[in-house]
Amino acid sequence: IIGKEALANWMPVDVYFGGSEHNTMHLLYSRFWTKALFDLGIVPFDEPYKKRINRGLVLGPDGNKMSKSRGNVVTPREAIDEYGADSLRLYEMFLGPLEQSKPWDTNGIDGVHRFLKKLWGLFYKDNQLVVNEETPTADELKTLHKTIKKVTWDIENFSYNTSVSAFMICVNELSALKCSKRDILEPLVILLAPFAPHVAEELYHVLGNTSTVNDAVFPVCNEEYLVESTVKYPVSFNGK
Repeated sequence: IIGKEALANWMPVDVYFGGSEHNTMHLLYSRFWTKALFDLGIVPFDEPYKKRINRGLVLGPDGNKMSKSRGNVVTPREAIDEYGADSLRLYEMFLGPLEQSKPWDTNGIDGVHRFLKKLWGLFYKDNQLVVNEETPTADELKTLHKTIKKVTWDIENFSYNTSVSAFMICVNELSALKCSKRDILEPLVILLAPFAPHVAEELYHVLGNTSTVNDAVFPVCNEEYLVESTVKYPVSFNGK
């Protein structure tokens, strides 16, 4: 009753996401049916999911579950109209660990919005495109590749809030270095695409690409660029 190729391609599910109540109810009946099909010899596995993650709720500003009766509902449209969809998306990830419930704070979205503006400022100055083809310095490459390493690990481990922090640190460091080099900015934009897809798509095309950023090869960290040129060692003499 089930095509073998389709079964091998789609099942078991790699990761199942959901709220705790939704997740638990689905787990009850999906496991029941999977185990029944396994006992009948129809499927070769007795668990439907390899991994299950309970995501936390975005609570109202008062720390309670959003409810019309409480009057604490914040609609996505309000935030999108004022700050844009990417700011909302990034802020939801930045609120805290995926599994925890977090209260919404409208003031907090300002910081994420400023980060996107600062990123934009690496590409434009006085509305003029300033991206150049100069060779990156060792410091610029180090900043980029440590960000690639961190964000890649975070994506694989669903630690999105620390990814957003890593992007902020990266853009701050590149701004301090006054870096507007294509070889740094293009991989950074591709790395950012899963988090801020609209801004990343726009900036990817600003760099002269005609295909979508979603088809770009995801950056890979080169550990050679992370080697420190100097190291500080604390030395103690007679306990001082």
